[in-house]
Amino acid sequence: MILRQFLHTEPVAISYLFGCGGRTSGAVVDPIGDIEVYLDAAAKVGMRILYVIDTHIHADHVSAGRALAQAAGAEYVLFHDAKAAPPFRGVRDGDVLELGNVTIEVMHTPGHTPEHISLLVRDRTRSEEPWFVMTGHTLMVGDLGRTELASSAEEGARVLFRTAQRLKALPDHLEILPGAYSGSVCGKSLSGKPTSTIGFEKRHNKAFRIDDEAEFVQRMTSDVPPPPPRAAELRTLNAGRPAVEAHK
Repeated sequence: MILRQFLHTEPVAISYLFGCGGRTSGAVVDPIGDIEVYLDAAAKVGMRILYVIDTHIHADHVSAGRALAQAAGAEYVLFHDAKAAPPFRGVRDGDVLELGNVTIEVMHTPGHTPEHISLLVRDRTRSEEPWFVMTGHTLMVGDLGRTELASSAEEGARVLFRTAQRLKALPDHLEILPGAYSGSVCGKSLSGKPTSTIGFEKRHNKAFRIDDEAEFVQRMTSDVPPPPPRAAELRTLNAGRPAVEAHK
């Protein structure tokens, strides 16, 4: 497997390029900024980008997903129920995207936003077990994602609590590759370390380790930082909808 992690600072976010080294097929997850960065990285390892995946409709930056997919001749992928304009490939919980010996299993992980997905990645040359999970802004190192950007804070927190239980059921050794790190406005207590494991976060992530729903909701709805500037406008833009809808 080939895996490249791109750490962004303005805004703070993480993007990924990964895929099968022997079969020259790959995917990009949560791209932002200059699309040539991803095209060049793929070209250097002889990889053709088949999928460009946004884990959710972002509210803190402009996604480069649609532009990259068009430039690469790739499919743009979102959760099937995302309130987004076509064209995109709508995936459902349990769907599998193939990249040669590498597979991507879709997990619907709502809470940060209703359409959020995480990606369980396997390299079948090594094992049939998942090697890592890309969790976007749902589970990050040190915290979980804020819940009020696309719903009420309490409703989002209750949904996120159920998502957290599902993620906790994954193997403790499974690596977490999140979509943000310290400095992002999408979490309160994020670490500057951009990777972790399910087991470590179960022990040391103050929100993720809570097993009582009421306590969880109270924590997630307390001391919520100000929303990202233009949050509603950015979600509308990234969904490919007319800007006027941001004001509805």
